[in-house]
Amino acid sequence: MDRNGPIALIFHTLVVCFMLAPLVIICLVAFTPDSTLTIPTTEFSLRWFKAVFVHPDFMASFYNSLWLATLAATIAVLISLPAGIAISRYEFPGRGFLNGLFLSPLIIPHLVLGVALLRLFTLIGATGSFGWLVASHVVVVTPYVLRLVMAALTGIDRNAEQAALTLGAGPLTVFRRITVPMILPGITGGWLLAFINSFDELTMSIFVTSPQTVTLPVRMYMYATESIDPMMAAVSALMIALTGIAMLVLDRAFGLDRILVGQK
Repeated sequence: MDRNGPIALIFHTLVVCFMLAPLVIICLVAFTPDSTLTIPTTEFSLRWFKAVFVHPDFMASFYNSLWLATLAATIAVLISLPAGIAISRYEFPGRGFLNGLFLSPLIIPHLVLGVALLRLFTLIGATGSFGWLVASHVVVVTPYVLRLVMAALTGIDRNAEQAALTLGAGPLTVFRRITVPMILPGITGGWLLAFINSFDELTMSIFVTSPQTVTLPVRMYMYATESIDPMMAAVSALMIALTGIAMLVLDRAFGLDRILVGQK
């Protein structure tokens, strides 16, 4: 038996507790009946959750973020699927450049990206447009989808595709009935990661949103600068719960381990 086993277990347990402690505290504070940021000690209350659902600005921002994240994640999948196939399966001039171009938003600070997009939208007169806000989020979330799609394509066995082509199936039929089902866990996982990242995006969104397209994270940031009541904890707890449910559904449907390794 490895002598360092118990030490490693204790170390990893402490790291996990350290990472989860802020989330647990936020969720506890969300159930406080008081008007200050305190952990409930005598009773739990749904007061601040009710306040969130009757607050018109928060509900409008929630629907903005929901539509924005859905559109951005879907468009990112539509872009990443052909791009992933081309980059992972074919050799052509500029292949490395194209791969680096798609993945470059991962290394660009969102603050810099937000300022650059704000300048661009100002020059072309597109400030305040929901469509351009969607385009901004597509730029940010596409790398997450592309990485998982490429990993899924690399991990599948291509013999089934070759057999279908040999038996007379056309390339489109092979793609629709064989390739896509085989890499569906990677596509679904990429869509979910893109959705979550778009829904939670704050730094860049501050620069490119307008009063009509304020997203939920931006609304939370604006509200936090004006008030210190536990409503922010309630909104955060709801977002944590939605993310957890989405991950649970994905795990039950496809298996997170298969998605992460990009294999069916």
